[in-house]
Amino acid sequence: MPDNFGHLSFCYKHKWRMNKPSPNIYPGPFHAYIDQVPQADLYDAFTVQLPIINGFLSSITEEKAGYSYAVGKWTIKEVLQHIIDIERIFSYRALSFSRGEKNVLPGFEQDRYAAVSNANSRTWHSLGNEFLILRQSTQTLFNSFTEEMLANDGISNNNTNTVAGWGYAIIGHFYHHKKVIEEKYV
Repeated sequence: MPDNFGHLSFCYKHKWRMNKPSPNIYPGPFHAYIDQVPQADLYDAFTVQLPIINGFLSSITEEKAGYSYAVGKWTIKEVLQHIIDIERIFSYRALSFSRGEKNVLPGFEQDRYAAVSNANSRTWHSLGNEFLILRQSTQTLFNSFTEEMLANDGISNNNTNTVAGWGYAIIGHFYHHKKVIEEKYV
């Protein structure tokens, strides 16, 4: 077997474009995320966001990463861990729906996840690396979906969404928290 591995490539060619879903397709709480994605095409949105993520991660120092703007609010490290957790959950939902899952997927309690995340004992660098590795995995997953898979829907936390909707929600969720950090933390 030839050893053709060793580098990552995201140069997938698709014969279709996956346009942003109509707001009546995805649940109301996700409008705030999906509306923040400026690109109409899902694959373009993933590609455009990667350098934005890199710039954002590089702009936060280790000292600043432990900052919280108010008592009881998450630190920047906890916000990034939250972004990581949500990306994993939303990716799982997308995978499940792409495969035709008909069971209702459960919700989760984000504050409980954050409370036990152990984010503040980690370095900003380690959290950033985890996020970049996860994003590469997420993008590869979405690149593997066919046009039909991206249109599949399902129910999670008593809300209907599509596979493509989860992709846009992942991208928009990052933009949402980046904006919050820029406005309230730095």
